Amino acid sequence: MTSRRATRSMASLHGNSLPVPDELAMEIFSRLPSKAMARCRCACKLWSSMLRRQDFTELFLTKSCARPQLLFACEDRSVSKYIFISSPQPENPEENSYVVASDHLACFPRSYELFGCTNGFLCYGAKPILEGRINPAYVPVICNPSTGQSLILPTLKSRMRFGIESYLGYEPIAKEFKALSMESSYVSGHSVRHQVLTLGTKKLTWRLVECCVPHSSSRKWICIRGVLYYTAAANSSSVKSMVVCFDLRSEKFCSVMFSKAMPRSTTLVNYDGKLGLLMSGDSHDDVTRATTSFELWVLLDAGKHEWSNHVYVLPPSWEDVVSRNMRIAGMVGVNEIVLAPWFQRVPSYVIYFNVERKTITKVGIQGPEAFMGKMFYTYLNHVENVKLL
Repeated sequence: MTSRRATRSMASLHGNSLPVPDELAMEIFSRLPSKAMARCRCACKLWSSMLRRQDFTELFLTKSCARPQLLFACEDRSVSKYIFISSPQPENPEENSYVVASDHLACFPRSYELFGCTNGFLCYGAKPILEGRINPAYVPVICNPSTGQSLILPTLKSRMRFGIESYLGYEPIAKEFKALSMESSYVSGHSVRHQVLTLGTKKLTWRLVECCVPHSSSRKWICIRGVLYYTAAANSSSVKSMVVCFDLRSEKFCSVMFSKAMPRSTTLVNYDGKLGLLMSGDSHDDVTRATTSFELWVLLDAGKHEWSNHVYVLPPSWEDVVSRNMRIAGMVGVNEIVLAPWFQRVPSYVIYFNVERKTITKVGIQGPEAFMGKMFYTYLNHVENVKLL
């Protein structure tokens, strides 16, 4: 029955087309790069309909998860744009290999701040709109570098011109993307007026959610298994720092205390499905040639505020490879720490530190030479998501 139905549908495209079952056609399309698949979507109504179906977009995402990429966001202020570039993520990088080619994906207007990446989608902020309004309005934007699409979310009404943070998370049970935004008080610095929006609904609207955790939010966040985590300053003299957790399914907040102040180098990572805080082991704000180790704190039990601690001592070859200040991009698996320069030079590169083998590998990225000296944001484990906004 399926084959007969597929034969009729595919034959309706061209009289001389070979009959191809829907399942086989989707399998073929799911193996294409996102750019090629996007062109197929424009070829005819039949293909467009098939490639927009939820079962296909989920199949494509599953395939993409098996081939994660490095994603670079170049902040080009001269043209007020974010330019996105991707490259294959090395599976087993060898020492001093300069072999990875990059691919330009898309560019989007730059107006305020790039917030972060989840399941192939990114969230960034547009400048407040002031014309004809008594109070300033804030505009979060969701974009997809794989499809070139962007979606301006409804305006956040706020008394603040700045001080807005936005996060984007994916809830795997309901298969929903949700945006969380909050503003900070000019007086206290506390996060106030927390709002949530669910993408994919007919009418996009922000709704207020209650937060009983007094804190000051930050721009460091990650989404793991349906929970948004972000670092925060606790509004208490007895607590140096904390992580705020927002469950996307229940839309409830909780917090986990951290025993010491987090240096600026702190990066949130997915450590085998658990939250990890990765930072310079010297408690320095930056990662430099003088850095001697990395420290990883893994959240074991949020209710008990229980963490495990791992220290990774850098080998002597570290000083020969690193020439300038670096930022921690994150981790690949549980053994590879990845670092990237704050500003790209030629040749562009990232550094892999294998904590098990104690090796340092410099991987060159061929392609971004035109953006020498520009600010780059580096995202690991990026997946192509062809779901339309």
